[in-house]
Amino acid sequence: MSTLTIRLPDNTSERLKSLARSRGLSMNKLVEELSAQALAAWDTENHFRALAATGDTIQALAILNRLDDEDRSTPG
Repeated sequence: MSTLTIRLPDNTSERLKSLARSRGLSMNKLVEELSAQALAAWDTENHFRALAATGDTIQALAILNRLDDEDRSTPG
């Protein structure tokens, strides 16, 4: 496990602290969860690009459908 120090504007830091509190999480856990979400999106994008490069439209469209389903099921 590694330690990461980041610099954020005060307002951003306070908003993230509020978000963590509202979810009952520590700042560490919140950043861990947000990082996991960002990496999952990045992995999906890279997978989609690889499929698009092979011309496999059926699999590519299936991924887009799953993403659309996730967007609709995520409370916003």
